[in-house]
Amino acid sequence: MTWPSGKVLLPVAILCLGGLGVAAQLSLRATPEARAPEVLSPLVRVVTVRSEPYEFVVRTQGTVVPRTESELVPQLSGEIVWVAPSLVSGGFFEAGDPLLRIDPADSRSALEGARAAVARASSEEARARKERERQARLAEQGVTSQARIDDADNQHRITEAVLREARVRLADAKRDLARTEIHAPYAGRVRSETVDVGQFVNRGTPVARLYAVDWAEVRLPIPDRELRFLDLPLSYRPSPEGSADATSSQPSVRLEAEFAGERHHWQGRIVRTEGEIDARSRMITLVARIEDPYGADGTRPPLAVGLFVSAEIRGRRVPRAFLLPRAALRGDDRLLVLAQDERLEMRTVEVVRQERDRIVVGEGLQEGERVCVTPLPGAIDGMRVRVAEPGRDELGPTSADVEGGSNAPAPARRAAR
Repeated sequence: MTWPSGKVLLPVAILCLGGLGVAAQLSLRATPEARAPEVLSPLVRVVTVRSEPYEFVVRTQGTVVPRTESELVPQLSGEIVWVAPSLVSGGFFEAGDPLLRIDPADSRSALEGARAAVARASSEEARARKERERQARLAEQGVTSQARIDDADNQHRITEAVLREARVRLADAKRDLARTEIHAPYAGRVRSETVDVGQFVNRGTPVARLYAVDWAEVRLPIPDRELRFLDLPLSYRPSPEGSADATSSQPSVRLEAEFAGERHHWQGRIVRTEGEIDARSRMITLVARIEDPYGADGTRPPLAVGLFVSAEIRGRRVPRAFLLPRAALRGDDRLLVLAQDERLEMRTVEVVRQERDRIVVGEGLQEGERVCVTPLPGAIDGMRVRVAEPGRDELGPTSADVEGGSNAPAPARRAAR
């Protein structure tokens, strides 16, 4: 019988010893303790509410328009002999300034003829008056007939009428002579003009278009639901313009626009609403007035006609309101309020107004209460939650992560978490 060599027995012995070692380790391993999984409550952000006085602001946009715009129309025909330097597109003028002059030669001739007619009619009237008086004296003496008396009286009435007519024509001639020089009806600016020296103009034909610059107006459309936030003069018979009551009922408006590459601001007041509400858009148009739009005092840039502006209309003030992020709103009028035991309460409140980034709450909250601003689609009354630590965003990247970014050292990022 031949025994196996040492080369065969050594590997077998090693395998057997390894198997025994593994079996010993498995037999000595401790059995893990069975534990129930820990269920964590949702982690939420909250804000502590504080009431404060609040002034409503209605935002809108509009275009600047002149308060008065009119056409410059000559009231008689003739040749233009003089045009004011300011009568050009964009030119400014003051009330009463002469703007152009029509050749007055024909008007002066007509005036002289009217004066001569008045002199002639006055002479005829004086002669007829004296004749009537003479016939009256003869009638007292009984040496004239009634027919002559009637003729003298009738002739005097005719000459009186002719004299009145001549005087009317004289007044017309004087007025026509004055109309040969056209004056500005108000302080304004020229939008356009189509006249020059040597041109013949016809009566009633427009030669320029003007608009007033003592104040400007801006038409500001707003939804009709926004009227509840403004104190507007909507009564049938508003207070007289300029009175204390009228001024107090005119909300202030702040206009903003970019002009000459810079942002500028102007202050004005809402003076009226236009006559109707648009039936399709449900918008009502407010009219704002801005005094001295072209900055005659030199303290501000011009608010030019046609400029597109943004407007903030100051509305009513309430003594107490709660301002919350819009994310706090659930539905139309509900909030999730956190009780002392960290449980949620679904509460109905008075949402006075919803803005783009926040809501204004009137009634339904108390000072110091905490309101959840984290979206919780399945939230119910009594749900227990955990509150994120103030000053830290435990639901996302921390401020350290944002500031350090991916370049921050790993230990620092772990510490921030």
